[in-house]
Amino acid sequence: MNEPIFLQPIFQERIWGGTKLRDLFGYDIPNDHTGECWAVSAHPNGQSVVKNGPYQGMKLGDLWTSHPELFRSSSKVFPLLTKILDASDDLSVQVHPDDEYAGKYENGELGKTECWYIVDAEPGAVIIYGHEAKTKEELVSMIHNGEWDRFLTKVPVKPGDFFYVPSGTLHALGKGIVVLETQQSSDTTYRVYDYDRRDKDGNTRELHLEKAIDVTTVPQAYVPVTYETKQKDGLAITSFVSNSFFTVEKWNVSGNAEVAPNEKYTIFSVLAGSGTLTAGEHRYDLVKGDHFILPANFGPYRFSGELEFIMSHE
Repeated sequence: MNEPIFLQPIFQERIWGGTKLRDLFGYDIPNDHTGECWAVSAHPNGQSVVKNGPYQGMKLGDLWTSHPELFRSSSKVFPLLTKILDASDDLSVQVHPDDEYAGKYENGELGKTECWYIVDAEPGAVIIYGHEAKTKEELVSMIHNGEWDRFLTKVPVKPGDFFYVPSGTLHALGKGIVVLETQQSSDTTYRVYDYDRRDKDGNTRELHLEKAIDVTTVPQAYVPVTYETKQKDGLAITSFVSNSFFTVEKWNVSGNAEVAPNEKYTIFSVLAGSGTLTAGEHRYDLVKGDHFILPANFGPYRFSGELEFIMSHE
């Protein structure tokens, strides 16, 4: 039987980061401006490391290459990246390219379609989610004239909300928000507006207006998200999105939940609670902040306790 693959996160300092990754999840963060936990990552800019079992100490990208039987995927690279972000301050307004544009202009990098599950949000917190320009000409004019209040669409958020953010969507997390982000494994971001703020050395951060204008969808096209929850014997599954990039669901366990073997490898992030995972004679403790992959054809298995996960797979 394959073991679950528990992963050690990588932490990234950001100008807008804070301490909530420590305060909410107990992570040993490197400093008080820690903005991102790369929880399940095989991206060269920050790779998770296996914490347990026969592959302990291996980087996820190396495991993907050397043991394809664990994943049974047709993707050349590990296609997903799971993050937790602490927006202690506003993030820059940004946009990401699709696969075709990134492959052409970003040295073969994947594009970046992503989605957000709002873990925590201070009262009054908002995100920027889209724009009001009706034509490309209007978009260019509003950007170059700095008409941000008229141009950017702001949406209030609360814990438990979910947003799908396809490539080409202008977006930004606002101050006071913590999200779990599921995205394509890409680190390509085109920054449009950064509130004219300066880093610790007094420098403004680079903007990428030409590429951003190239890839931004005009007029804004929203993909509606409809939540559907199914309950079965101690497990409630809320389906958020399922497409060619990823499937993302929220799993709530209360008591005991028996789960059939999974055909695809699946990624789990524990957002709340504690409990156990039992498979055969093997039992694994689970706590808030754990991230693990169940290999392809793992199981059957059982979750026990009170647990809230975000589950994803390609």
